[in-house]
Amino acid sequence: MHEALTVGRIEKGVKCNVSGCGREAARSISVDKVKAVLNVSSKEKRAYICKEHYKEYKKKTKKDKTLDKWRYGHP
Repeated sequence: MHEALTVGRIEKGVKCNVSGCGREAARSISVDKVKAVLNVSSKEKRAYICKEHYKEYKKKTKKDKTLDKWRYGHP
């Protein structure tokens, strides 16, 4: 049998882009969205963040997402 190919950067073991964090990344999000909430040091289009920082990102952006849903009428 053939081994599964590792395609994405997260599967290859890229580290979290948040300043001072060295954990392995779990998610990749647009740098523009993440920079507004977290201190990210990335010059690329995508920011790679670990599980803990992803939780923090979700908590801090929850209110904005709710307001957008109300504003544009999405369920």
